[in-house]
Amino acid sequence: MFNSAHLSMEQKQNQSFNPKKNKDRNVIELEKGRIPPQAIEFEEAIIGAILIDNSAINQVIDILNPESFYKDEHKLIFGAIKHLFGESQPVDILTVANHLRKNGELEAVGNEYKLIQLSQRVSSSAHSEFHARVIVQKHIQREMIGLAGRIINQAFDETTDVFELLDQAEQELFEVAHGNIVKNYESAKDLIKEAIQKIEEISHKEGLSGVPSGFTMVDRVTAGWQPSDLVILAARPGMGKTAFVLSMARNIAVDHKTPVAVFSLEMSSVQLITRLISSETELSSEKLRKGNLTDSEWQELLTKVKTLENAPLFIDDTPALSVFDLRAKCRRLVAQHGVSLIIIDYLQLMTVGGQSKGGGNREQEISTISRSLKSIAKELNVPVIALSQLSRAVETRGGDKRPLLSDLRESGAIEQDADIVSFIYRPEYYDMTEWADGTPCDGQAEFIIAKHRNGGLDNVRLRFKNTLAKFADLETNEDYGPVMVESKMNTSSFLDDEGPYDEDPF
Repeated sequence: MFNSAHLSMEQKQNQSFNPKKNKDRNVIELEKGRIPPQAIEFEEAIIGAILIDNSAINQVIDILNPESFYKDEHKLIFGAIKHLFGESQPVDILTVANHLRKNGELEAVGNEYKLIQLSQRVSSSAHSEFHARVIVQKHIQREMIGLAGRIINQAFDETTDVFELLDQAEQELFEVAHGNIVKNYESAKDLIKEAIQKIEEISHKEGLSGVPSGFTMVDRVTAGWQPSDLVILAARPGMGKTAFVLSMARNIAVDHKTPVAVFSLEMSSVQLITRLISSETELSSEKLRKGNLTDSEWQELLTKVKTLENAPLFIDDTPALSVFDLRAKCRRLVAQHGVSLIIIDYLQLMTVGGQSKGGGNREQEISTISRSLKSIAKELNVPVIALSQLSRAVETRGGDKRPLLSDLRESGAIEQDADIVSFIYRPEYYDMTEWADGTPCDGQAEFIIAKHRNGGLDNVRLRFKNTLAKFADLETNEDYGPVMVESKMNTSSFLDDEGPYDEDPF
């Protein structure tokens, strides 16, 4: 006889406790936990709809992959359907059966009888897209269960690097969220179709194919900063690296309403936003620091700063930011806010973090950081612009001190990994009065594109007004010579406040 005295306190408190009912519930939960999420009926409905109506393929072909299906025979059948669709062949019971027969897979799916069975389960292709979404959801659930299992196993392994495990887990989860978990490789045929489609889209698109910089001639050479590109902007201290990228960030976020993320390892976020306020209002940084503003200047400040308030600009001033933390933050910014450009100021102040523990020298660390930045750009499909210091070799050269690729500090990997390597050069900084061609260089700067993996090289001259540290387009008229034309975008900013890093910090 069942003795209630043997019940635990928790069981006694449950007045509806029933041993038999509780046992049945445990069995159900156990079975539920062991059987992966699936939607067999929806899988059969999708395949059946495609076999009786080819229009159903167009609704689901971009949603489903063979791996999305739970049953192996359904994977094989949908794989045959996708192949026939890619070859522009008709899709029906006969063509699918013939393709499976050629591949020796017909018997594995249950022969023609199975295909006939599937086609008889549905009467129309209505709601095919909805059915496909359900199948994808179940597939994602299965992938998350598998991912969780792998994480648990590795977390119990004492030899596992916890930071690498966290990074790997976040990357795989990011891939699941973006539907890329089953994307292993693509055929040349598929890639050519995708490339041609992209070219067609660009041909019908007004303006630039990439993210604009706000400088006419720079954008003409680059067509805007392209997705997945790593752009290195290098210069000696005081040339205006931070000023240049901060101007671009303002132009992109304010004028084009395109989300931008700035990671400042040197200056605080308040200092950066103060620069942007000064640029937007054309009030000197000294006045803003001291607060010596007239009533009219206060009014102007409060009015013009509203454009910045609503700009999709995100600033992170974490010092000594590691590659691991940067990747995690960038993923979240892209996923949550649609960030289209990432700026890092600057590369030499970054750390490797959990990916390395005290092993290599500084050159190896910079190489790791450089490769990681390129990996982030490719993974998130956004351009990454990283500022970099130049070595002192520039200062020791006589005559023309224009920077060279060999002047990049500490690692040749920076040059190797970057899609674009650019420099900022102001001859006026070295007390020079004219360019090599004999034209005056007063108040001018040069944006040098020294490496361009997917385009041409060029030296773009920009107007630079020293009192305001203001960059503007410099256009050349053959009849009247060089003239200053203010960019349609407000590119005013201030020079790098390198502080203690005026000399090489490493």
